[in-house]
Amino acid sequence: MTISMYQASVPVFARALTSCRGILAKAEAHAAAKGIDPAILLDARLAPDMFPLHRQVQIAADGARGAACRLAGMALPDPEAEDFAVFNRGIQHRFPQGIVSFAALAARIDDVLASLEALRPEQIDGSEDRVIDVTLGGRTRRFAGQPFLLHYALPNLHFHIAMAYAILRQAGVGLGKQDFEGPAVYASSP
Repeated sequence: MTISMYQASVPVFARALTSCRGILAKAEAHAAAKGIDPAILLDARLAPDMFPLHRQVQIAADGARGAACRLAGMALPDPEAEDFAVFNRGIQHRFPQGIVSFAALAARIDDVLASLEALRPEQIDGSEDRVIDVTLGGRTRRFAGQPFLLHYALPNLHFHIAMAYAILRQAGVGLGKQDFEGPAVYASSP
């Protein structure tokens, strides 16, 4: 059985972002239970030259939205729009600050999940060879749809969610592997 571009993208993006939302909920509960200012967790990072938690989540959410739009051949938002940051910024000072809170991050993820849910397989299936241009730091990279998804968009998504998970684990939030992976998906019986 072959897997379609839709199956390899939208449900994978949605599952990863849903897990990320759960991780954030546990972090918010941890902060409340321990009397930690949420801003401390939201601004936490693994190393001085890495993005903080809130930016890792923004990049994951915006990356999923941007990748799905590109695969579907949809008109993209203004490249300077905050909700399209991931593929056009690349350096921290180019990200608008905005209000940072667990609620704002959850709302951002919910908004992306709603936009993913609106996509239909016929919009993305057949995009394996669609030309996708990505400009980073003034340099444009050209991809075909399938390599863009498999070698760029999915690794980017999982990297940033893994960094959010690692930041929170380092901060003492009680997370486990299942929080990252989400519930197991089993084949249904005939």
